[in-house]
Amino acid sequence: MNARRSGGQYSDQNWLRSFMFTLYGTSVLVVSYFPLFYAHLGFSSPQMGLLYSVGPLISILSNLFWSMMSDRLGTVRKIMALLLGGQLITAIILARATDFSSVMLILSFFYFFYYPVFPLADTMAIKIAQRHGRNFIAIRVFGSLGYSFFALTIGYVLRTLGPQYSVAICIVIVVTALLITIGLKDVKRTEAAPLSVDKEAADKPLKGAGLREILLQKEVLWFFGSVFLLAIGYRMNEAFLTISLKGMNAGDEIVGWALLASALSEIPIFFLLSRYGDKFKELPLLAFASLMFTLRFLFMSLAQEPGTVVAIQAMHSISFGIYYVTAVRYITRIIPDHLRATGMALFTVVWSSGAGLLSGTFGGLIYQDSGRIVFYLVATGFSVLAFIGFLSKHLMDLGGGTDRPLRRKSKTPL
Repeated sequence: MNARRSGGQYSDQNWLRSFMFTLYGTSVLVVSYFPLFYAHLGFSSPQMGLLYSVGPLISILSNLFWSMMSDRLGTVRKIMALLLGGQLITAIILARATDFSSVMLILSFFYFFYYPVFPLADTMAIKIAQRHGRNFIAIRVFGSLGYSFFALTIGYVLRTLGPQYSVAICIVIVVTALLITIGLKDVKRTEAAPLSVDKEAADKPLKGAGLREILLQKEVLWFFGSVFLLAIGYRMNEAFLTISLKGMNAGDEIVGWALLASALSEIPIFFLLSRYGDKFKELPLLAFASLMFTLRFLFMSLAQEPGTVVAIQAMHSISFGIYYVTAVRYITRIIPDHLRATGMALFTVVWSSGAGLLSGTFGGLIYQDSGRIVFYLVATGFSVLAFIGFLSKHLMDLGGGTDRPLRRKSKTPL
């Protein structure tokens, strides 16, 4: 019986690991290779920036809508399957579009189904990790491995076939992910908590009041403000990295190597910080990560060769890797359990949606009018401002007297 139970656990987690591995293949395409598809269609930098920014705008509404549907229906797996089905249909239509207005319209529908899959997949990973007493990183890391694999593989495939096949490859990956959902074991998005916690949560404010409770805290607002500044530079680089490489006459396989360098470099940092990160205070780590982003984008402004860009991408480990794990840990400390979902939703909106919307439109205009060097110097400036924000908050905390009424020790392993 124990062997059967162990085998069931192994199968359950491996299906999810396979799903995470495959799912991040679509992320590689949408973020890094779709811009090459847009360039193939003859779109300008501002147009490509607009296509990039419409996704974060759509995600603000789509994440809320599908999150509510998942809660109401009590299922994550079925919602993810439905979203992948929507991606498949819209991708098939997108493959036949050629003019900007058609691509913009179809891509808006694609994004409506694309963005919510990732937080739902993370929710399932967290729940299954908790169910089996495992670390969330042990499952989430397969997303990074999948991103690495597809980044390199797709680069070589597109070098042979051409960027016009980007959407066709996306269709293949989506179909594969959809088939894998058959083997996933479903979880409720919000499972019942222990009785001792239920009684406490019953006296807590409703979601609207909880949102006000979070936003009334100066510490939380300072954190989200610094995150937003850092996110603008990060999203600018994300949106125009492949275009920058193509401007250096890099082949699609070089784009793949650059993406591989960033994705693989974050994996050891994830594991190290999940194990030893609690020995360090969060704000100094976030300030250090912001400083590494500053150096990373400054080096990007100076780079002249594709090989240099590939090497710079390895700094993803000490910039994004440190930032992501530390930011999530910081949120779990300053926001109590009964407001955790709302806090994470706000974090997603600030880091992905709000910053992505601004950086796409704003960054596209800078890239076309001023060029790559000025573009990355602007991204460097935003990272400097984030560094100042995190560091100054830490120095103020050292001065004492900072009241943190929301703070509560998290019991959730990262």
